[in-house]
Amino acid sequence: MLQLKVIREEKKRIVAGLRKRNWTTAQIRVVDQIIKADDARRSTQKELDDMLAESNRLAKQIGALMGQGKKDEAEALKAQVAQLKTGSKELEDRMENLRNQLDEMLYTIPNCPHKSVPKGKTPEDNKVAKDWTKPFPNLPDDALPHWELAKKYNVFDLELGVKLTGAGFPVYRGKGARLQRALIQFFLDEAVKAGYEEILPPHLVNEDSARATGQLPDKEGQMYHCTVDNLYLIPTAEVPVTNIVRDEILSLKDLPIKMTAYTPCFRREAGSYGAHVRGLNRVHQFDKVEIVRVEHPNESYKALQGMVRHVEGIMRKLELPYRILLLCGGDMGFVSAKTYDFEVWSAAQKRWLEVSSVSCFETYQSNRLKLRFRDENGKTELAHTLNGSAMALARIVAALLENNQTPEGIKIPKVLWKYTGFKTLN
Repeated sequence: MLQLKVIREEKKRIVAGLRKRNWTTAQIRVVDQIIKADDARRSTQKELDDMLAESNRLAKQIGALMGQGKKDEAEALKAQVAQLKTGSKELEDRMENLRNQLDEMLYTIPNCPHKSVPKGKTPEDNKVAKDWTKPFPNLPDDALPHWELAKKYNVFDLELGVKLTGAGFPVYRGKGARLQRALIQFFLDEAVKAGYEEILPPHLVNEDSARATGQLPDKEGQMYHCTVDNLYLIPTAEVPVTNIVRDEILSLKDLPIKMTAYTPCFRREAGSYGAHVRGLNRVHQFDKVEIVRVEHPNESYKALQGMVRHVEGIMRKLELPYRILLLCGGDMGFVSAKTYDFEVWSAAQKRWLEVSSVSCFETYQSNRLKLRFRDENGKTELAHTLNGSAMALARIVAALLENNQTPEGIKIPKVLWKYTGFKTLN
């Protein structure tokens, strides 16, 4: 979440950022409400501090009076101290209520977009940062979409998934399962070669972890909640991996921290219907390899560009047509300060599919995480966090099937041959 200090000292920038996210004037009033509540908290804190100081002063006097045998005067002061304790308890309760109110309001404010983020309201307003310049796959008119290819070559089974679990839970079979495993291993190997430490995290997290990375309270409706134990199935490996450094004070030599993890991801995707979500276009469980970085604030946007190049390198090796979008203010995620999306061309569907999102969160997550580092002078600062999909498999599989279909079967990109053990899926 945004820091109170930043909201107070840079109110104009914060308001401008909320307007870039298309917040209304009525919504933006919460900024003034936060400042007003913080003023009340500060005033109450001063009143409490003064009361405690007075209580301590009287306690010393009581000791002196008792030593002098002035019991009656000491008892009179004890009565005053008792009143002060009652008053301080009331002030502490008021402080707690004010802190809770502040937190609730702060959780409602999204991150402030970076100055380079374009204005806009919808995905149509996103800026194409890099476009595919090579020829697109030239498929015949009777080319099949990936869900038909899956049936033809026994790659995955959506109907069996419905039987076992429900809609949106595909079952990969035979060479399809091997292709899935090959992609996961390829993505992990690429990340490890780029200097990321591989992590194998839990697939469920507690409420503190979900809140620290911004999934709560913003996305609770999209997460699967195990109510008996109050645990959440992870929507992305970002959640457990980033929380590894929660409540940590790092040294400069610890930075940067680079981690990668493969996990299944679980998303309810409530309200997703229609032809655009057929097949693997939108599922409730999918595999993904994530990359996470913790950076010095001066290095975070350089790191963001490095992550973009990393994902782009994977796309090139898979020989898939792609484009990179710089998201506008109205299409960015709640926690992000700047986001690049990668889209792959789905040749049979003749549409772009999002397969990766790479973001810098600046201090928004680290403020919740209480993730800091000590600078050269020993002063603690909030670190910057970043994450990216490198990559999400479901739509990558969809694009590989559609773009590489031939009369003899599905051609497998050369870079995957050593992982799959076969060159054609037939």
